Amino acid sequence: MSDNSSGSSSALADWPIRLIARVMDGLVLGAIGAALGMLIGFGFDWLLLIAVVVLAYFAVLDVLAGATLGKLVMGLRVIGDDGERTSFRRALTREAFTVLGAIPFAGPFLALAAWLWIIVTIRSNPLYRGIHDQLAGTRVVRAVGHPSRER
Repeated sequence: MSDNSSGSSSALADWPIRLIARVMDGLVLGAIGAALGMLIGFGFDWLLLIAVVVLAYFAVLDVLAGATLGKLVMGLRVIGDDGERTSFRRALTREAFTVLGAIPFAGPFLALAAWLWIIVTIRSNPLYRGIHDQLAGTRVVRAVGHPSRER
């Protein structure tokens, strides 16, 4: 499927390439989290701060650049259902699950459950829209001609 509403050609992005982009983003955020932890300690204040940083990283970059660093490397971008750049509200809705990991004790389990649910919904949706995309009214596309483009 192609999207030409913004003047460029794109194709829908399936879960494997999206997962690779998220892992790249996780490495970036892990380094930021470690640096912040060394500066302020790894206490509850660090946990709250890193939750805000993670949510802001994904939401702000999706709005301003259309992609996080990992998505840019993989040739992905987040767009609204209308084919245009996503709004901040949609980006926050789409990325809200990222703060689950910051919930004390249960967070890692909730985050894992959310990741699995997102992957299952991406795989089962003909437009590769995960539950987070469906709730936010977004989709992830790949630039045609980018080296990451499989088909």
